Amino acid sequence: MDALKEFKGKRILIIVENLPSPFDRRVWQESTALRDKGATVSIICPTGKGCEKKFELIDDIAIYRYNLPFEADGALGYLLEYSAAFFWQMYFSLKVMFTRGIDVIHACNPPDLIYLVAIPFKLLGKKFLFDHHDINPELYIAKFGRKDFFYKLMLFFERSTFKAADVCIATNNSYLKIALERGGKNPDDVFVVRSGPSLDRLKIIDPVNSLKKGKKFLIGYIGVIGKQEGLNYLVDACKFMVKQKNRKDVHFICVGGGTEWQNVVDYSIKQKVDEFFTFTGRIPDSEMLKALNTADICVNPDEYNEMNDKSTMNKIMEYMALGKPIVQFDLTEGRFSAQEASVYAKPNDPKDMAEKILELLDNPEKRKQMGEFGYDRVKNILEWSYEKENLYKAYRKVFN
Repeated sequence: MDALKEFKGKRILIIVENLPSPFDRRVWQESTALRDKGATVSIICPTGKGCEKKFELIDDIAIYRYNLPFEADGALGYLLEYSAAFFWQMYFSLKVMFTRGIDVIHACNPPDLIYLVAIPFKLLGKKFLFDHHDINPELYIAKFGRKDFFYKLMLFFERSTFKAADVCIATNNSYLKIALERGGKNPDDVFVVRSGPSLDRLKIIDPVNSLKKGKKFLIGYIGVIGKQEGLNYLVDACKFMVKQKNRKDVHFICVGGGTEWQNVVDYSIKQKVDEFFTFTGRIPDSEMLKALNTADICVNPDEYNEMNDKSTMNKIMEYMALGKPIVQFDLTEGRFSAQEASVYAKPNDPKDMAEKILELLDNPEKRKQMGEFGYDRVKNILEWSYEKENLYKAYRKVFN
C-alpha cells in the first residue's frame, strides 16, 4: 500500500456546527490531512463571515453550508439553533451519501447531538468517530452557572455520543480522562489529537506599528468573545493599569467576535478605557497576523471554571507559534500547553493579570526568552505535523 494514499477510496463526512469551514482551523487541518492520505472528504457546517456560499469545492474538499437562524443565547435560542442544524445536517448527509459517499461520519461537538444524525447511518454499516472539541456539561455551567435539568440532559447527550462512537478523539489528557471515566470508552478506542498550530499558516512577519495607536506597547488577544472567555477581566486589567498604575503607554487589540462582543465593547466604554482598545471583530488571517506579530505580549483572560481548566485553547499555541510571551490565568491545560512561554496570574484576578503584564512589559529580555521557548516548543513538539500522525492512528482504528 502507498503510505501517502493509505486511505484512498475511503469517504469521510465531517459535521461541525459551531464554526464554518475553512475558518475552523482544527477542522480544516484534519480535513486536509485526511485528504492528503487519499480520502474523499466532505464537510457539513454553518455559514459565517467569509464563508457565505452554500456549496464550495476547496482543494478537493466539498463543503456544504447551511444558515442558522441566529447565534443562540438562552434555552429557546439553542432549541431553535439545534433544530435547524439537525434538519440541515441530516439533509446534507443524505445528499453526500448519494453523491460523494460516506464510510465514516466524523462529528465535532458542540453540541453533543450530532450522534442523532449518525445513528441511522450506523444502521447501514457506516462508522462514527466523535471528535471531542468542547466538554458540553461544563460549557453549560460556564454559560448559565447552574446544574439543573438541562445540565443532566447534557450529561445524557454526552454519554449517548460516547456510546454511539466507534472511535473517539480527545484534544488533551483532561478530555481523554472524561472519555474513559464519564464516557466509559475502552482506552484503545480513544486517541489524543491536540490542535497543534501549523507554522505554514502562522508566519512571523514584520510588525505594523500603526496598530499601536501611538502607544509604546501593544497587547494582543485572539479568539471567540463569549461569556466564558473573560474579556471583561481584560477590560478591568486595563483600567487598573491605566487608572491605578498610570500606565498610558499601552494599547490592546482584540481579534475575534462572538455573542459577547458588543457587551465587552460597551463595558470598555463604561469603564472609560475604550480609547485603549481596538475590537476588530472577525478578520482575515492576513490582518490577524499583522495584529499578533505587532503585539509585545499576548493574553488569555479565559476565566477559571471547570470547562476552561480542562480545555486546550488554540490561541495559546498560536501565540507560541508567533514567538509571543503570554499572560494568562493559571489553568491546568493552559499551563501544560505554554509551560515557560507564559506567566500565570491568579485565577479570575484582573489586578494580578495587570501586574503580570506590566512586569513583562518592563522586562524585554524575559519577553524574548519566553517567546523563544514557546516557538521552539511548537516547532519541535506541538506543531500540526506531529499531531496529525495521531489523527491517522485514530482512522486506522476506524478502518480496521
